[in-house]
Amino acid sequence: MTTQIAEWIAVDWRASGLRAWVFGQDDQLITTVTSDKGTASLEITELERVLLDLIAPFLGDTKTPVICCGAVGAQQVWQEAAYAKVPCEPMSGKTVLKITATDPRLDIFILAGVSQDNPADYMSGEETQIAGYLAENPKFDGVLCLPDNHTKWVHISAGEIISFRTFMTGEIFSLLSEQSGLRHAVQDQGWDEAEFENTVSDGMSSPQMLSARLFGIKAEGMMKYLPSVTAKSRLSGMLIGIELAGARPYWLGQNIAIIGEPNLSALYASALRVQDVPAQLVNSNQMTLRGLKSAYKGLLNRQLLPFSMQIGHPIKGTRSEFGM
Repeated sequence: MTTQIAEWIAVDWRASGLRAWVFGQDDQLITTVTSDKGTASLEITELERVLLDLIAPFLGDTKTPVICCGAVGAQQVWQEAAYAKVPCEPMSGKTVLKITATDPRLDIFILAGVSQDNPADYMSGEETQIAGYLAENPKFDGVLCLPDNHTKWVHISAGEIISFRTFMTGEIFSLLSEQSGLRHAVQDQGWDEAEFENTVSDGMSSPQMLSARLFGIKAEGMMKYLPSVTAKSRLSGMLIGIELAGARPYWLGQNIAIIGEPNLSALYASALRVQDVPAQLVNSNQMTLRGLKSAYKGLLNRQLLPFSMQIGHPIKGTRSEFGM
């Protein structure tokens, strides 16, 4: 069976891994390929080789546009793509960085993230998901929640990111459940929804009690044989509840859409339901791809892609403006 040759490739490269969507003629999806080699585990000199290991079977003899988003454009990764500053459209009128690869078959473009000065914050990749969501919901006015290791709450108005705030809830949960004294108490793979919802409310009402309640999970597990599934659900509910308390100015009285991995998004939707706040659930991979497609079309419109009829391509390290 002959492998189809890509017209262009969309890449979401995060700290934990990468996903590539390979497109052929007429923008038809050929396949999706993944790797667990995220930017956090790689040196700069390894990035092109890792990318080639994944997509080389789909490359022809001419240059193939590779449109990338995510951590790959952050500081000290491949090459930093300058952040757009809020308020701004997520992917319109900001910079895109073109990198000249060693392999002549690659034409690599990295989409820039978005930054905020006060309070200091940034996103690398989420802006692509936001652009994808707004491409499908151009009249949306409200707040987008993007749950992940570092969850973001983003205020959207008139098609722009007005402000946002990042919470390290997922990373804290991982550290506590894998490296702290609680690690043996929360290993169960099950789920106690009632315990989670009750503890969300506790976390919101008294976040100052966090450290005491964390030890309480350990003590209750030792002295009262607290089931591990209950302990894990309690830990998750407590941390997400405290996050909701901090993010209250974002979600209170707003239209909410949650863009994330289905299971994690469902947790946030459940936590918001405790506060009588409904939320739309949206798949993050679909929105990432939608955003990358918008970026590709924008580059085509601005004649920045390396097709034979186009000339005057950007050189290494240059930044070019494009619109969606």
